[in-house]
Amino acid sequence: MKSYLSLVKFSHTIFALPFALIGFFLAVQRDGYGFEWSLFGLVLVCMITARNAAMAFNRWADRTIDAGNPRTAIREIPAGLIRAERVLGFVLLNCGLFVAAAGLINPLCLALSPVALAVVLGYSYTKRFTPLCHLVLGLGLAIAPTAGYLAVAGHFDALPLIFSAAVLTWVSGFDIIYALQDEQFDRQHGLRSIPAWLGKKRALTVSSGLHALSALCLIGAGLFAGFGGWYWAGTAVFIGLLIYQHTLVRPEDLSRVNLAFFATNGVASVLFFGFVLLELFLGARAPA
Repeated sequence: MKSYLSLVKFSHTIFALPFALIGFFLAVQRDGYGFEWSLFGLVLVCMITARNAAMAFNRWADRTIDAGNPRTAIREIPAGLIRAERVLGFVLLNCGLFVAAAGLINPLCLALSPVALAVVLGYSYTKRFTPLCHLVLGLGLAIAPTAGYLAVAGHFDALPLIFSAAVLTWVSGFDIIYALQDEQFDRQHGLRSIPAWLGKKRALTVSSGLHALSALCLIGAGLFAGFGGWYWAGTAVFIGLLIYQHTLVRPEDLSRVNLAFFATNGVASVLFFGFVLLELFLGARAPA
């Protein structure tokens, strides 16, 4: 069990899950659909199984690449801790659970579940042919706010889509920072990434631009929804942490990439979710 939790980096669920719950509570509290524990549980199952499938499939698809990279050779498959065929079975199990849970939510979620899986699983192959692979990863996590809303409301809405745009640009930006570590390896092995394509300095510039767009999306969401002080406090904290992570990493010094990638973004996501909940339940809101 410990090896499988490490395989899928279960703790990293903290990145997208808070935004899925933002979408869920937007429908429950702002739009008045009401809270159901059973539905809440199904949303959690969908989030966890989709991410398990995506992460495990990435490890399976990249097992040969990971074995040749000193940074990733210690991962579970190249290190021999879990056999590749068992990882693939784990992927299929989680895909099945995801589709089943989506089917129990509503017909629209069931119909869209293969699309979601195609995005989150297909990401693993994009770095073989395009440096825009970071945006595909961002798209996979950007599904979360809209999916959380769809689970409750059963239809699309503009506000969760704005939050999805914020997640897309946020995740794409910090994935570029993480990819800085493999710039030389990717270039030597014909793998596509923004750092391998543009170099570290310009890659960080692209990352900063994406994070600026993410900040603008969050500001736009607040203005669109007429949110009040709790929301703007959370937005200020989130943007502050975006800025902070860019102070941690320089082209000539990648020693704090993990702090920028894991700790800063995880804290940003959870804190922002907390402030949005306070706004939804305690704040004075404009009519939906």
